[in-house]
Order: sequence, then C-alpha cells, then structure tokens
Amino acid sequence: MNEPLRHTTVLRDEAVEALLGGPLGARGTFVDGTFGRGGHARLLLERLAPDARLVAFDKDPQAIAEAAAIHDTRFSIRHQGFSRLGELAAGSASGLLLDLGVSSPQIDAPERGFSFRFDGPLDMRMDTTRGQSVADWLATAEQTQIAEVIREYGEERFAGAIAKAIVAWRAKQGPVTRTGELADIVAGTVKTREPGQNPATRTFQAFRIFINAELDELQRALEASLAVLAPGGRLAVISFHSLEDRIVKQFIARHARERYDRRAPFATPEPMRLAAVARVKPSAAEVAANPRARSAIMRVAERTEQA
Repeated sequence: MNEPLRHTTVLRDEAVEALLGGPLGARGTFVDGTFGRGGHARLLLERLAPDARLVAFDKDPQAIAEAAAIHDTRFSIRHQGFSRLGELAAGSASGLLLDLGVSSPQIDAPERGFSFRFDGPLDMRMDTTRGQSVADWLATAEQTQIAEVIREYGEERFAGAIAKAIVAWRAKQGPVTRTGELADIVAGTVKTREPGQNPATRTFQAFRIFINAELDELQRALEASLAVLAPGGRLAVISFHSLEDRIVKQFIARHARERYDRRAPFATPEPMRLAAVARVKPSAAEVAANPRARSAIMRVAERTEQA
C-alpha cells in the first residue's frame, strides 16, 4: 500500500493575502468556512491583528479535534457546515474563506470511504456523526436516480451503464458496501477513460458531492456571504472541479453588476454587491510539490454595497 499523503494546504499564502489585501486589512472578524486541518487558519492567526477574531466551521469530527490544538483566544470553531454562515451577524466579517477541497487525511483514510485507492467501507460522509452513507443510499436507490446523480455530479457519460451495473450487482450479490466493490463495478463498465484517470474517479466524485449535498451547501453559503460580509470585506473561494467553480464564477458575475427588473424597467436597479478581484491558480512549483493542487482555482471578490 502507498504511504498516505500528508495534508498540504493548497494556495495557502495566496488565500491569506487575498483576504487581508482589502481595505479592511487584518482587523475585524474573519471566517474560515472549511477548517480542514487548519493550514489557512493557522497562517491567518499569524497575520491577524491582536484584536481580530477568526471563526471557523467544519463538519468533520476529525477537523474539530485538530482545531482543539489551537490555543489562541482569538479563535473559535463550530461543528457545522459552512451553509450555517448566515447565523453570523450581518456585516460582521472582514473576510470569508471557503476551501472546497477534501483533505488528504480524509482521502487517505480507508475507513472514510472517499477513495478507490484503498478498500474500505463505502461511507463518504464529511460528518460521520450524522446522515446517510453512500452504501446506505445505494442499498435502496433506484437505477434512474443513481444514473442521474452520476451524470449530474460526475459529468460521467457512462452514467446509465454504471447505474445498471450497480443495480445488477445488488440483485446478484447484495448491497455494494465497500469502495473496492464500487471501483471494480465501474472499472468493469467503463472501458475508456482519459489517460492517467482511474475509471471510478467521476463516480466517486459524484457520490461524494451528492451524499454531502455539497453544491447546495455552497450555494447557500455564497448567498449568506452577501449578508455576513462588511462593505470592503473579501470573499475567497478555492474550488477543485468545474461544477463548484462554475457556481462561484456565476455568483460573482451575477452580483458584480447592477441588476434591472425587466418587469419594472424604470425602477431603480439593484446595485452591484460584489467586485471581482482575482482568479488565482497554483504555481507550477506548487503543483509539482503537491499534485492534488493541479485542478484548484481561487476566485476572489470584494463586498461593495454599503449596509
């Protein structure tokens, strides 16, 4: 078995620079919506003003345990997903970071079920204390629903064939409960794939996104950011696949212009609420040192509308 990879924070310095580079600087309250293993949070605490605060969110119990090692009175963490950002006071945040990647310790832990590289329980929940695992869902899901999830969240052209194979396996051998079983089913169905990509990559991605409602949570968090960010506050979002990045890109673009109501053409337009600041990708050196960074894109925007 390969040696598990130690988690390396993607775009660590760039994300912190983006958050602190706005007119509000390093003062006020900052929010790390995805604490993970704390790479961004620890650097932020080094750079924040003495009277600043950092509030973190994470659904993963292991991330909460990791956060317990931070002994800084400016820091607090909530065992919640970042869709709960709206519970923070309106206009209270000078900066908000969302790092949408799955951490290396999550991927490399067979018992979490995120990876086809290791055989383990087919779980994939970010929060292992609640909710339905992928195995639980696949035990009863209809073939059409399975195909829809794989097609929509994995952008997999063989979605129908994979769903049919899963249901056939279930009828013959019982529920699919192991990552190795799922990987074998997909490999036996998908005969062609891009060079260097495992046939199961898109299916595993799709099931993880679905079981954790990741795209719905992202959309709720982005909408909440408009209320939570103070004027001049910075929003930075790091995404790792096209579905996430498309949502972030369209959200920023939608709010970076005045919006007119076509039903009332002479009414005062809704003012722009965000200004796009930057689109950042990892350097060649970072990708060489950490191949999991290769697909990352960070989009940065600044809150413009006065409260």
